[in-house]
Amino acid sequence: MPALSALLRWVLTALLVVACTVAQAQRLPQPTADVSADEATPASLATSAWTRADLDAWWSALRRHAVRGGDRLDLPAALLPPASDSAWRPVVLPDVRDRPGAARVTQEGFEMRWYRLHVAAGDEQPMALYIPRLVTLSAAVLMRTESGWTPLLDNQRSEREQWVQPLWLPLPGADQRGLDLVVALPVPAGSYHVVSRFWVGPRDVLEKRWAWRVRAQNGLPQAVSLTLLVLGAFALMLWLRRPEEAIYGLFALGAAAWMVRNLHYYVTLPSTPVAQDWFWWATHASMAWVMLTALLYALRFARGRRRGLEWLLTINVVLVSVISMPLWLRQWDMVVLQYAVTAVVAAVGTAWVTWLAWREDRPELRVMALALNLGVALGVHDLAVLAGWAWQEQFFLMPFATLAVMLSFLYAVQRRYVGAVEQVKAENSQLQEDLDEQVSVMQAQNAQLREVERQQALLLERQRIMADMHDGLGSALLSALVAMEQGSMSHEQCVEVLRECVDDLRLVIDSLEPVGHDLVSLLATMRYRLGKRLQTGGLKLDWDVQDLPTLPWLEPPDALHVLRLMQEALNNVLKHARASRVRMVTRHHGSYVEIRVEDDGAGFDLQTIQHGRGLKSQIKRAQRLGGKLRIDSTPGHGTRLSLRLPVERKT
Repeated sequence: MPALSALLRWVLTALLVVACTVAQAQRLPQPTADVSADEATPASLATSAWTRADLDAWWSALRRHAVRGGDRLDLPAALLPPASDSAWRPVVLPDVRDRPGAARVTQEGFEMRWYRLHVAAGDEQPMALYIPRLVTLSAAVLMRTESGWTPLLDNQRSEREQWVQPLWLPLPGADQRGLDLVVALPVPAGSYHVVSRFWVGPRDVLEKRWAWRVRAQNGLPQAVSLTLLVLGAFALMLWLRRPEEAIYGLFALGAAAWMVRNLHYYVTLPSTPVAQDWFWWATHASMAWVMLTALLYALRFARGRRRGLEWLLTINVVLVSVISMPLWLRQWDMVVLQYAVTAVVAAVGTAWVTWLAWREDRPELRVMALALNLGVALGVHDLAVLAGWAWQEQFFLMPFATLAVMLSFLYAVQRRYVGAVEQVKAENSQLQEDLDEQVSVMQAQNAQLREVERQQALLLERQRIMADMHDGLGSALLSALVAMEQGSMSHEQCVEVLRECVDDLRLVIDSLEPVGHDLVSLLATMRYRLGKRLQTGGLKLDWDVQDLPTLPWLEPPDALHVLRLMQEALNNVLKHARASRVRMVTRHHGSYVEIRVEDDGAGFDLQTIQHGRGLKSQIKRAQRLGGKLRIDSTPGHGTRLSLRLPVERKT
C-alpha cells in the first residue's frame, strides 16, 4: 500500500528528528583539547551529618544573606565546608546512591554533601557552571573569598523543579589563584540521590547546552500537557455529544491522566509529608492510567472487541494503583515497583496491539502500534533513570513518546473521519442522481417564480408611483387648473404651484434612486434639489448633518415619506416663518436617529394654532415610518421640527 508506506516513512523520519533532538539536548559539553573527559571538572567530596535544626539554620542563613548581603556567609564552622584537606576525598561523578527499600525515608537525619571544585586562572572569557541533573534537596553554590565563604547560588525557590531543571550558573572572573567553589547538596540520611557530573567552561557554550536541555526537559512536557489538555477537552465535548464513540472519552481520560502526571510542573508541592506522599502517588499512578487509556484506545480500532484483554489490563492497573497507595507496604520501594509493573503491563498490551496490527493490516492500527512500541522503549529508559540503574545523567523521555502516541491517535481519528466521509459519499451517490433531476425541475420552477415576482414588484412600484403622482402632483395641478380657469389664481401663485409640483416630481424621482439605506445620502440629494430655491427665497441653509448608521428598512416608499416631510418643513419656513436662516441637523442617539429643521423666524403659539391638514399629514407620514414627529415653537424665537426614526424597525 503506497499510502501506508509513505506514512510509515514520515513517522520514522519524525521519530528520527525527535531522537536527534533528544541526543543533542542530553549531550554534555565537551572538554577542551588539553583536558581529558574524565578530568574536565575534577571534584572532591566531604560529608557532614546534620540534624533538622542544622538544615533549617543553613537555609535561613542563605536567605538572610540574599536579603542583607555581605562579604561572607554568617554561619558557625560546623555548618560550613570543612577547612581541613583531610576531610576531602576524590569522587567519581556521577555520584548515585541506590534507592532504599522503603517507600519513605525518615526526615529526622540529613547529610550535607560538599563537592569542591577549582577553576583555574588564565582564561579571560566568561565562565559558567553547568550541572545537568540533581536529585537532592535545594542546591547551593559557595565561593571562597578572603573573608570566608560567600554564596553564588541559593536554589531554594526552585527546589521543587530542581530534579527536572538543569543548573546553570555564570561565574565571576577568576584572579591569579583561580576560583574555589563548593556545591552544597543536602539529602535525607540514607536516601536515594543523583549528582551528575559538573561542567565548567565558556559561558556561551554551556548556555546553549543548558537552554537545549531546559527546552527538552521542561518545555516539551509542559507543551505536550497543555496541548493534550486542549485536545482532551475537545474530545470530551465530542464524547458527551456522541456517547457511543468511546474513543473520544478514552482520549479525554488519557489527556486528564497525563495532566495529573505532570502536575509538578504547574502546582506547588504540598507542605505536609502525608500530602506529599499522596501527591506523588497520584502523579506516579496516573502514568499507568495513561498507558491503559492508550491501549484501550488502540484496541478500539481493531476489527473485534477483545473484552477479556481489556478487563485484564484494567484490573492490573487498578491493582497497581491501589497497592502503591501510601497506606501499606512501606518496606518496599513502591515507585520503582509501580513503574516496573506498569512497564510489564504496557509491554504485554503493546505486543497484542502489534500482533493485531500485523494480522489485520490496518494502517491506523500499525501507526499506533509503532508509537506504542516507541513508548514502551522510552518507558524502560525512564524506569532505569528513575531507579538509578543506568543513564543517571539523562532526563525522562516519556513526553517524546506521548507526543508520538498523540500524533498516531490523531492520525487514526483522521483516518476514521475520512473513512466515514467516503462512506457517506458512497451512500449519497445514488441520491445525488435523483437530486440532480429534481434540481433541474426546481430551477425551472424558480425561474418562473422569479419572473412572476419581478413582474409583481414592477406592478406594485408602478402603482405606488401612480398613487403618489395622483395624490400629490395630480391633485396640485388639477387644483391650479381649476383656479386658473375661474380666474382666482394670480400668475405668481400659479408659478409657485408649478414650482411645488416640480419639486414634488423630483422627490418622487429621487426616492427611486438606490441610496443603500443611507439617510445622509438621501438628505444630501434633497439639499441639492432645493438649494437654489431656498437661496432664491432669501434663506441661508446651515448644514449640520453628521454620519448616521444605515437604516435597513429604508426602501424607496419610506425614502419618499422622509423627503416629503423635510420638503413640507422647508416649504413652511419659506412661506410662513419669515426667517433668514434655516438649519438642518442630524444626530444618532443609539436606538434612533433624529432629523431637525430649525429656523429663526417668527414662530407661533402651539396652544392657539389649529392643526391643519398639512400637520396631520406629516404626523401620519412619521407614523408610517415607525417614528415620531415633534414641533416646538415660541413666538419670536423660531420653530423646530424634530423627526425621530428607529434604527431597527419592527416589521
